[in-house]
Amino acid sequence: MIGYLKGAFVELSPSSLLIDVQGVGYIVHISLNTYSAIASQLEGIIYTHLIIREDAHILYGFYNKLERSIFIELTSVSGIGPNTARLILSSMKPEEIVQVISSGDSKTLEKVKGIGKKTAERAIVELKDKIGKSSDIDLSIIKQVSVGQTSFAPTIQQEAIDALQALGISKANAEQAVKKVGAQNDHLKLEELIKLSLKAI
Repeated sequence: MIGYLKGAFVELSPSSLLIDVQGVGYIVHISLNTYSAIASQLEGIIYTHLIIREDAHILYGFYNKLERSIFIELTSVSGIGPNTARLILSSMKPEEIVQVISSGDSKTLEKVKGIGKKTAERAIVELKDKIGKSSDIDLSIIKQVSVGQTSFAPTIQQEAIDALQALGISKANAEQAVKKVGAQNDHLKLEELIKLSLKAI
């Protein structure tokens, strides 16, 4: 199992990272939270979790152990796969997810695309106790990283659409949501545009 990767960030998008580790490039799937945290960095450490399928080995990356632990716990719930877990982590901050689960707020989970009422309720029941007992799920380790404000522009809009598609949203729905959010907000950071678009779908 690969616990983390340390190296240069060669290519970064809201949904993936290409990291060079001693001459070997690893493609890592990431959430918007991780993108926001590392957007200003040229190199660093990414904590990882490897998903092994019959047709592929897929590496998911996280900016800290908290986010990785939440991802692992979410994927342990029937009906929540890796992509849906990443979508949840792209819709809410890790500490918000902990709060939602701890308080039994299934309604908020239901707002995430791909999460129905039964799956949301199952996640609350199965994870409420586990979240509190996990040694990695400690809100004090959250690292706040500020990213400079970016003016809303066509290039940002297209990046947002591409990121939404990478998260499993259809092109038509992604374009419609981004256009709607863009019309209501003149200045947004890329991750803010994507998060608001996710809520608009």
